[in-house]
Amino acid sequence: MDFLIIALILIVLLIVPNIKIVSQASAFVVERLGSYYKTWHNGVHFKMPFIDRVASKITLKEIVKDFAPQPVITKDNVTMQIDTVVYFQITDPKLYTYGVENPISAIENLTATTLRNIIGELELDQTLTSRDIINTKMRAILDEATDPWGVKVNRVEVKNIIPPRDIQESMEKQMRAERERREQILKAEGEKKSSILIAEGEKESAILRAEAKRESQIRIAEGEAEALLKLKQAEADSIRLIKEAGADNSVLTLKSLETLKEVANGSANKIFLPTELSNVATLGTTVKEMFDKNEKN
Repeated sequence: MDFLIIALILIVLLIVPNIKIVSQASAFVVERLGSYYKTWHNGVHFKMPFIDRVASKITLKEIVKDFAPQPVITKDNVTMQIDTVVYFQITDPKLYTYGVENPISAIENLTATTLRNIIGELELDQTLTSRDIINTKMRAILDEATDPWGVKVNRVEVKNIIPPRDIQESMEKQMRAERERREQILKAEGEKKSSILIAEGEKESAILRAEAKRESQIRIAEGEAEALLKLKQAEADSIRLIKEAGADNSVLTLKSLETLKEVANGSANKIFLPTELSNVATLGTTVKEMFDKNEKN
């Protein structure tokens, strides 16, 4: 009985630790007696005790590495600091395990070397404006160089480009001057548009004033013409009425005609006729009613 218990304990101690469960997006590289045996992917696996061992546990997810800034020299001898971010994925766990010692360090050094070679062919201005070209070239070179290591480089991004302090100050002055130039251009364009709008407003105002003055003069002239017409018509009607009443023309000429003009102009309310026209005493009232009627019309 004791033997069975001991045997069961030994079996448990030997079997259970050698049962391996590989999770999704992972891989185990297994060696048997010191040599590569196989690669385990997700699932349950059993390792032979004392014979097999897990040499490395590999993640198959995409790995992101942000490498420290590297000093690089441009074609025009400007030294600046550039840091990069590399996105890569392990495609072959066996090559990644046995291909190179410390693969992450190897990728970092390869990235720095490739970056120096590419930047050395560009001038400062090209370096600052050609990030896409630099990224594309670095990705192609790194992807090809890391194939023997079982690594696929998906993306390479230049994160920061830090030029020397004096270059930064010069660039800031240049940008400040450019902003001031654009500000002056915008201000000049604004003043130009404002002047045009003011001139157009003054032009329209002058046209309106001239039209109003012309209309006023036309109205005044029409009023004067109408008043003169009414005056002449009143004089004619008065003479006609006096002739019909049999009045003496000479007396009318001296007094009555002047009085009739005053009535027509509105400066007199009554007509005073000479004594010789006593037989037509009602003539004044008739003439006044006639003028009032003309004024109403």
